[in-house]
Amino acid sequence: MTSTTQPGGLHTQAASDHEEAAKHHRKAADLHDQSKHAEAKDCSKSAMDCCNTAQKNSAIACASSAS
Repeated sequence: MTSTTQPGGLHTQAASDHEEAAKHHRKAADLHDQSKHAEAKDCSKSAMDCCNTAQKNSAIACASSAS
């Protein structure tokens, strides 16, 4: 198992975070297609939270690889 303090583990975590965000984006899209706008809004908020975490973890992973 790769440590999340090592570059490989950091990139793996960032990828997982991006995948989680993508799941929320897909669900929000589906809900919009079903005209379930309130539920889509909630799902969009979850997607944004995941995106923010993914972005932060991506920056940490890339900085770790660069050093």
